[in-house]
Amino acid sequence: MITIVTAAEMHQLGVKLSAHLRAGDLVLVNGPLGAGKTVLAQGVGEGLGVTGITSPTFVISRVHKAATPFIHVDAYRLVDSDNPNLYLDDLDLDIANSITFIEWGGAESARLSEDRLEVSIDRSDDIRKVVIRAVGPRWAGFSL
Repeated sequence: MITIVTAAEMHQLGVKLSAHLRAGDLVLVNGPLGAGKTVLAQGVGEGLGVTGITSPTFVISRVHKAATPFIHVDAYRLVDSDNPNLYLDDLDLDIANSITFIEWGGAESARLSEDRLEVSIDRSDDIRKVVIRAVGPRWAGFSL
């Protein structure tokens, strides 16, 4: 578990995480509203050379151009839909050639890759508790 006190620390965690990412990687991030999911994405983006990252809540996904494209998805509105799997498939994400970061990435997102990082952010008090779970052979032995 990683303890995060400030938004700047969450941002730096994203920068640190970005150093481990490569094309084909999937990062699923979950936590309540205001937990810092988008701030984490901004840190990952900075580490990848991407600026101007904002929450894609209304557009659902954005592709940011970089040496390895960075796809940022907010699946919040998909989760409550009749068939979130169908809507996620309709996004036509190029996961194999990009780094894909999905906020509110639940079971419907986990099926996109057997190799993924699952990030959980708990903000039950002023201090965020972040747990990163490595799934699949790609992430064997991973630690941050």
